[in-house]
Amino acid sequence: MGLFDFLTGKGKSALGRSATAPPADEVKKEIEKHGLDTSKIDIKVDGRKVTLGGNASTTADVEKIGSVTGNIRGVAQIENNIVAVSADPESKLYTVRAGDTLWKIAESHYGKGMGAKYAEIYEANRPLLKDPNKIYPGQKLRIPKHSP
Repeated sequence: MGLFDFLTGKGKSALGRSATAPPADEVKKEIEKHGLDTSKIDIKVDGRKVTLGGNASTTADVEKIGSVTGNIRGVAQIENNIVAVSADPESKLYTVRAGDTLWKIAESHYGKGMGAKYAEIYEANRPLLKDPNKIYPGQKLRIPKHSP
């Protein structure tokens, strides 16, 4: 998938610190807490950069693992080299800005009058998002390809 930069100082802290990314085993535990399979994922941490490798079942799982990792406090950059065993259309990544709502994001990506598609964005980002009304500036969200 490539190299992605993330806003630091935001997100969930796996260890309660943000000077560097948490160790690989803590990153793995955080990914697993979101119900994602890490059995075939390799994780390497170098300062604030996390490199992900291995295989995941679907493109959606690859993107979710990358999103969860990038939203861990202390992670500034991820290199996502995970390969999807079953490929489906790639999503876009969007960085939440102050004042954003999932409805507003849906309309900006899918078109005016398509705000109700916020539910697709919410589902694409579960289990990272627990509530569609709780997003914060700097958070990276997956925006799935629009299905009419």
